[in-house]
Amino acid sequence: MLELRPSCEACAKALPPDSTEAMICTYECTFCRECVEGLLENVCPNCGGGFSPRPVRPKAKLEKNPASTRIISKSIDAKAHAVFAKSIKNIAPEHR
Repeated sequence: MLELRPSCEACAKALPPDSTEAMICTYECTFCRECVEGLLENVCPNCGGGFSPRPVRPKAKLEKNPASTRIISKSIDAKAHAVFAKSIKNIAPEHR
């Protein structure tokens, strides 16, 4: 079951369980759409994969299966990430 992490790992923007701005990679690294499209160029700084919109858990299920409160914060060096992403950002995530 997805953790539904509470915030963007890069900018700390709040991403509540019903947020349509939350994006995740296959390892559930969580970033806001703005960081994914801008800073990260759809390349996860942890695994090199791409991102997909995080599903929204129905409110009726949150009581039994609450969202995570664990905050993960990553200091992303924009220049270093640009170098990392340069060779793979134009390759579709499913082919990386």
